[in-house]
Amino acid sequence: MAFPQIGAPAPDFSLADQHGDLCTLADCRGRWVVLYFYPKAMTPGCTVQACGLSEQHAALEAAGALAIGISPDPVARLAKFAEKHRLAVRLLSDADHAVAEQYGVWGLKKFMGREYMGILRTTFIIDEQGRVAHSMDRVRTKTHDQDVLAWLADNAKNR
Repeated sequence: MAFPQIGAPAPDFSLADQHGDLCTLADCRGRWVVLYFYPKAMTPGCTVQACGLSEQHAALEAAGALAIGISPDPVARLAKFAEKHRLAVRLLSDADHAVAEQYGVWGLKKFMGREYMGILRTTFIIDEQGRVAHSMDRVRTKTHDQDVLAWLADNAKNR
């Protein structure tokens, strides 16, 4: 499945977060949403990405944005991840990867000569009305937070 088109409504979802609370995209209307898909909690790249966004929590709030991470990890693993790194981002469990498939980010990956299905690290920025405003499929974990903030600064106020 392909990414949602820019300007199209973002696929809604209903997933449990690291606390077991239900989160839907519809509940976030009125705010920008930085929806990022990451492969696995507590791995080096995913930790750098989540910590970067958490460190920029105040700047995201000032831009009217909320960061939400989605992975196929179970809720218990997300809770440990959030607690261990004191994460300010909301983490959602997509254990059956149904939401990842809706967003076109569940696909074939290659690592060390092995092929397998998994999350393709991707970020979608969703506007206040719930439409896809931007997608980032070449995410660099070390600069992801800065890349998101730069895009929001250049584009969010002009809409």
